[in-house]
Amino acid sequence: MSRWLTLVVALAFLAGCDGGGVVDTTAASGVVTTVLPTAPTTAPPTVTRAPSTTMAPISTTTEPRYLAPEALTVETFQVPPGSRPHDVAPAADGGVWYTAQDLGELGWLDPETGETVHVPLGEGARPHGVIVDDEGTPWITDGGLNAIVSVQPTTGVVTVYPLPADRPDANLNTAVFASDGMLWFTGQDGIYGSLDTGSGDMTVYDAPRGRGPYGITATPDGDVYYASLAGSYVGKIESDGAVTVLEPPTPGQGARRVWSDSAGAVWVSEWNSGSLSKYDPGLGEWATWPLPGDSAAAYAVYVDEIDVVWVSDFGSNSMVRFDPATEEMTSLALPHDSGEVRQILGRDGEVWGAESAADTLIVIRTR
Repeated sequence: MSRWLTLVVALAFLAGCDGGGVVDTTAASGVVTTVLPTAPTTAPPTVTRAPSTTMAPISTTTEPRYLAPEALTVETFQVPPGSRPHDVAPAADGGVWYTAQDLGELGWLDPETGETVHVPLGEGARPHGVIVDDEGTPWITDGGLNAIVSVQPTTGVVTVYPLPADRPDANLNTAVFASDGMLWFTGQDGIYGSLDTGSGDMTVYDAPRGRGPYGITATPDGDVYYASLAGSYVGKIESDGAVTVLEPPTPGQGARRVWSDSAGAVWVSEWNSGSLSKYDPGLGEWATWPLPGDSAAAYAVYVDEIDVVWVSDFGSNSMVRFDPATEEMTSLALPHDSGEVRQILGRDGEVWGAESAADTLIVIRTR
């Protein structure tokens, strides 16, 4: 069997069963744990890997060589039909987690073989975001369950952390781990909150200006910022849980997602203005760059390990690479029309996204 043996086998079995043998237990804290049934030793299902584009050669020297922008290409991986993958998160074992939003499942892709395995998250699940903690456990923001959900990668145990009863239909969006291990999350209905993943304690706050909290990020110094799409601002969450509202230069810009670079600057994708902005907390200053074209719609933003910024543009159906050192932008067309990449994440040498409209994961290999 391949790497990630235990979970692949368990999830392969679960994907083919009707839920019989699943045991639910509810702790006093309200945390619901779903224990997967014991799985037979059967091989995981095989999924046909989509043809990939021709890749530029990767350096075999001891020092990694970063590819020039013009040498970058987009490689694709098909996922099961109807998945509508929303967010992606590289897994500790070399695979890639993704939220199969329309199926209510968490998926895992093996980039070496193209195989995928899915785990159902529960009746009514509609997973949005997924991130991975330091131990390799994926954590999901699930709008359908109105809960934070984790999947233990070695045992296949699914744990559900519901929001308080007085916070229904929060439309959960994205989560991030702060440097102290606290998980912070957003809900577009007008909330943000924190979860102590050790104790299960959760606190939910009302966001300034009501509806809108969307993307969220943590800086190397431990500060947490989120973007409010409907509110058109960036919020800094202070140590007492209160929010300081930061105003990007363009009114009504529709700040959608945020990402910190290695120096703690916060990059913002602006949906309404079609621009990329940067906030420097040390100077309290903003800078803004419009994306190429006349109909840009900046959705996702991600900063890679060498502080190059990546943005998905719905207007041009492309991934845009921005080099802060030269202020040059390079657009890479997505393989499908339309692709709709709603979130970007990566690991060294790889930038991952999901074409949610095409049931496809993509990767751009940068070295």
